[in-house]
Parts: sequence; structure tokens; C-alpha cells
Amino acid sequence: MQDAVESGAGMLGEGDAPVTVVIPCYRAAATLGRAVASVAAQSWRPAEVIIVDDGSDDETPKVLEELQGHYGTKWLKIVRLSANCGPGAARNVGWGMSTQPYVAFLDADDTWHPRKIEIQLGVMEADPQLVLSGHGWRWLRTGIGTHDALPDTIQVSILSPWRLLLSNSLSTPTVMVRRTIPFRFDPRKRYSAEYLLWLEIVLSGLRAAFINAKLAYLHKPPFGASGLSGNLWAMEVGELDTYYRLWRQGKIATATFLAVVCFSIGKFGRRMFQSALWKMQTAK
Repeated sequence: MQDAVESGAGMLGEGDAPVTVVIPCYRAAATLGRAVASVAAQSWRPAEVIIVDDGSDDETPKVLEELQGHYGTKWLKIVRLSANCGPGAARNVGWGMSTQPYVAFLDADDTWHPRKIEIQLGVMEADPQLVLSGHGWRWLRTGIGTHDALPDTIQVSILSPWRLLLSNSLSTPTVMVRRTIPFRFDPRKRYSAEYLLWLEIVLSGLRAAFINAKLAYLHKPPFGASGLSGNLWAMEVGELDTYYRLWRQGKIATATFLAVVCFSIGKFGRRMFQSALWKMQTAK
């Protein structure tokens, strides 16, 4: 199913967008300012930002104080956890504190296109049945790059469970959800908690969409912060555990489980190759 969404004019009228932005962070002093600035620069500025400091023991708390002094405590809210609980648990805390109808997620080392909220919220409000949407993204190898030009029309497709099982196409900094959906990140999973959540939502029969536009920029190396094989394997185990949990819960059939496990192992080899290539290119 394809829908065309005009990307030309503003969609929401004057005022703040009814969106809470949740940013978990851990030892992110060097990148937090860039992430928050990309939110503040939105054509439709979100009503509030909640940063959850997940037990940082570096300069991050100091940077957070400076950012809050700059943007104000009404717009930028900070929560400090005493221990590093993991990104899923931190996102749940921010989600639980949110006051707006929509929640968008951003990582502390990534940024958004200036029209991300305008376009994505327009898609969500145009279809009251949508509970989740995501969009394309681009890696910035140097951490610096120009924003992608947007087409006159942006294609929106509905995410089927099978498509999401095979593609894992939703990067967390691209996702917006309706605040009241009865789902949350699994705080026990440090890898693939997000993927498990997206799959649970789609497998439950709720409506989700993918916006074919690059509205987020990932500044971290692909497939893990370090690109080391250990990190890649931890990500792979997290993905396989996601499939296993869904199969044990009866949410996917045995044949589907076996197919996606085989497909996932094949992707692991591809990720190893791409990570090695990334390291060689950035070492030049």
C-alpha cells in the first residue's frame, strides 16, 4: 500500500508540535549538544525534550546542566539514573514521563533533518490508525554533512510483519509512536530491545508505516560503536533472541522462525564484511 504525502508546506499550523523527544545517554558529553540542537532547529519544534542520563560518570552531567541553562527547564527536562541500566530501560523512563500525544526517539550521538518532525507528525496525524512510523537515515562517516534534499512527494508504505522480520528497517532515531500504546522496551535486553518492540507492535496487528525519506543522520559507525566482532556478535545474539522469544510466545510460526534465523545468520556475515570495510575506509 502506497500513499503520497506532500512535503512542501507546513502541516500543523503555529505553535509547538505535540511531541516528546526522548534521548537516552551514557558518557555522551561530546555529542549531546549536537543532538539537542538538531531538535531545537526543527521546523515544527517538539513541545518537550526528556534526556535520561543512564548513570554517566564523565563530563555528561556538566554538559546537561549547560544545555538546560541554555534551553530552559520547561523545554529540556533531565532525569539521572544512578546506574547504567541500558538504553531500553532509559527510554522507558523518558516515555513514562512524557506529556505529549506522540513520542519520538533520538540517540545522543545522532541528529535529525530540520523537517523530520513536520513530515513525520504530518503522516501520523493524517492516518489516525497509525501507532508507529519510521523513516530512512544516512550514516555520516565524518560526523559532518549536508541535509538531504527532499522530493516534492514522499512515499509512505505500510510495514508488514514479514517485511520487518526480514529487514529490521527501523533505526531507533527514526521512530515516532503514539504515547498511549500498551508496549514498552524490554529493559532486560541491551541489544535488540528496540527491534523486539517494533516487531511486537506490528505482530499485534497495529498499523505501522515507513516514510521513504532520509530524515535522520547516524554519526556512530555502523553495526556498533566500535565495529568490533564482539559487538557485532552481541547484536546478532540479541536479534536471534528476539526471534526465539516471539516463537516461544506463539507470535511467529516455526517455519517463519527457522527462516528468519537462517536469514539473520547470513546478515551477520554481511555485517562483519561491512564493518571491516568501514574500519579500513575511516583509517585512511
